Amino acid sequence: MRHTTKKIFWLLAVLALVAAACGDGDEGTASTEPPATTAAPTTAAPTTTTAAPTTTAAPPEPRQVAYLSASSANTWLAASRTAMEEVAAANNIEIVEFDAQFDAALQQQQFQDAIAAGRYDGIVLVALTGAAAIPDILDALDAGIEIVTLNQVVGEDLATVEPQVEGQAAAVFEPPYLRGKRLGELTGMACADFDPCNVVYFYGIRGIPLDEAVRAGWDEALAGSTVNVVAEGEGQYLGPDVALAAMQDILVTTSDINVVVGADQSMQGVEIAIGDEGIEGIRIIGFGGSSYSIAAISDGRWWGGLYGAPYTEGQLAMEAIVDALAGTDIGGVDPSQSVPDRGLMTQDNIGDFPAQWDG
Repeated sequence: MRHTTKKIFWLLAVLALVAAACGDGDEGTASTEPPATTAAPTTAAPTTTTAAPTTTAAPPEPRQVAYLSASSANTWLAASRTAMEEVAAANNIEIVEFDAQFDAALQQQQFQDAIAAGRYDGIVLVALTGAAAIPDILDALDAGIEIVTLNQVVGEDLATVEPQVEGQAAAVFEPPYLRGKRLGELTGMACADFDPCNVVYFYGIRGIPLDEAVRAGWDEALAGSTVNVVAEGEGQYLGPDVALAAMQDILVTTSDINVVVGADQSMQGVEIAIGDEGIEGIRIIGFGGSSYSIAAISDGRWWGGLYGAPYTEGQLAMEAIVDALAGTDIGGVDPSQSVPDRGLMTQDNIGDFPAQWDG
């Protein structure tokens, strides 16, 4: 049962165009000859032609959807936004983006602002606070706004893609706990030649539900293995610079490293730091499937990576909004279920993975 009743108002502007054409009366032409009879001249009655009224319906106003992004600067989410715009344009939807800049408090304020505006039919949410976003979602549902969550879990169960808020139309993401397990499986493959295998693990943003769930799945997959975490870093998903500085610091204190694992953006910085020090033999594993990582794996500079499909995620999320506005909730959708080899990329299969974002 849906949580609320939709309130979608369509405005039709009706324009009646009436054209009136009047014909002139035909009186005849005076003759220079005398008339043959004395009958009174006749005058033709004027005729009037009136066009039938026509009605032209103005196109409906675009429906508005708020996109509550975790960060407009994030290149993964930028790929999702591109796909969302394409679907929106084809369905007469206008997207208004709110940039939270990875600030959870700011995002909550933006969420409430979007609800109070009273002009959004739907909201696509990339939640920064996980289950803490549920009260805001309920407020939006009470206001008659359709909700689709993208990329992040909103709820306590980090291993399912199904929506965990009654009335929510859809959720589109790869469950982060399962992502972590696949990343752990890939790490184990890279570590097969080392005992122990000294690993540097990079969080994106330590403490947010996504990263904690990925790490929990990674730990479970590697429980009882030879993996030994010798250092941890943080890349913040904003390109290579932050991870570059973090890896430089790690290399000052940690010399025996076999594998480094983390998000693609972070691994770009790690690769630079390792290269600057002239170190060889460290195996890099990224997750994200960016064009950079796919090229690096193909070239043998990275050992492997976990594929991601942000364009597909954005496309599915906006399609879910379109369905919701039409009265259909599609529930949970995991894009990772349809990719080759469960997304585990190595040099052996890298040709099977087209990049959906630049990294």
